[in-house]
Amino acid sequence: MVFNTTAAEVLDRSLTRSTHYALIKQILYALLGVFGAFGLWLLGYKSVIRLSGAFLVICSLMLVLVFVPGIGQQINGAHRWLSIFGHSFQPSEFVKYLIPIYYIHRFTARRQRLIMREFLVLLAVLAVPIALILIEPDNGTVALIFAALVILFFLTRVRWIYWALPLAILCAGGAVVASRMPHVADRIEIYLHPELDLKGKGHQPYQAKIAAGSGGLTGRGLGQSLQKMDYLPEARSDYIAAIFAEEFGFIGISGLILLYGMVGFFGLSIAQRAPDKEGFYLVAILTFLISFQAFLNLGVVSGLLPSKGINLPFFSHGGSSLLANFMVVSLILNVAYQPQKVLGCRSNVK
Repeated sequence: MVFNTTAAEVLDRSLTRSTHYALIKQILYALLGVFGAFGLWLLGYKSVIRLSGAFLVICSLMLVLVFVPGIGQQINGAHRWLSIFGHSFQPSEFVKYLIPIYYIHRFTARRQRLIMREFLVLLAVLAVPIALILIEPDNGTVALIFAALVILFFLTRVRWIYWALPLAILCAGGAVVASRMPHVADRIEIYLHPELDLKGKGHQPYQAKIAAGSGGLTGRGLGQSLQKMDYLPEARSDYIAAIFAEEFGFIGISGLILLYGMVGFFGLSIAQRAPDKEGFYLVAILTFLISFQAFLNLGVVSGLLPSKGINLPFFSHGGSSLLANFMVVSLILNVAYQPQKVLGCRSNVK
C-alpha cells in the first residue's frame, strides 16, 4: 500500500524521483527495525525500563535539535524531524513510548508509597519532553501521551484527587475558553459538515469519505484507487486506510480492523500473565498505545473523529513510526517469553 500510494503521487505530480523510492526506504527502515527489535530483545524489558531515563534524556535532546537550523527539518510549518544523512527521523515517535515507560520505572522502583509531592515532581519531569512536542507542534502525539499517562494512573491506582480532579478542572476551563473563540466553533462545524469548506479544512475528511464509500463491499481492486491520484492529500500516511478501503472495500477494511483487534486482545492477554508488575504495566500500556493509535486513525478516516495527524501503526508510510513500533512489539514479546503467571497487580500509591 505504501508503494501503491507513493507511486501514484510520483506519477501524478511528475516528480523526478523513482516510483520505488518510498517503498525501498520503507523496507530499509523495516530491516533496521528488525535489528533494533533484536537488540531490545537481547537487552530485556527489565533493562529497558531501568535505562528508560537515559533514553528519554537522549530523545529529549533530539526534540531540542529539531528546532536547530540545518539539523531540524520544517515540513508544513512543523518542526518534527531531524535530517540524518539525508534521511528524516522523528524523535517524538520514540518519546511517546518512553514517557510511559519512564513513569513505570519511577513508580515500580519505589518500595514506599508515593506521596503527592513526589508524584508532582515526576509529572514536572515528564512535562519537559511533552512541552517540546507541543511547540513543534504535534498535538496528536501529546494527546496520545496524556491518554497513556491517564491509563497508567488508573492501572497503578494513583489517588484520583492527585490527577483526575486537576484534569477535570483543566478540561472544564479549556472548554469555557474555547467556546468563546470563533474559530473553534467554525472547526466543530466543519468537522460535523466538511462539505461546508471543501477547499479548506473540510477537503481531506470529505475526500476520505468518498474514497472509503466508493469501495463498496469488495472494493475497486488493488491499484485501482482514484482518490490516490492527488485528490486525497496525505494518502500515503494519515489517510492510507481510506485508499485501502477504496481498493478492498468493506470486507478488506473489516479484516484490517480485525487484525488490530487481535493485537489488542493478545497484548492484554500477555499483560495478564506477565511475571511481574513491571511487565504487566509495560505490556498493557504499549498495547494500549498501538491499539489507540489505530482507533484514532481509523476514526479520522471514517469521519467519526476530527483530524489529529495520527498515522496507522505498521501501515502508514513513515520510517520512524515503523522503527519504533517494531521495538515496541519486541518488548511485548520479550515479556511474553518469560515464565508466565496470572498477576494480580496492587498499587503502591498512598
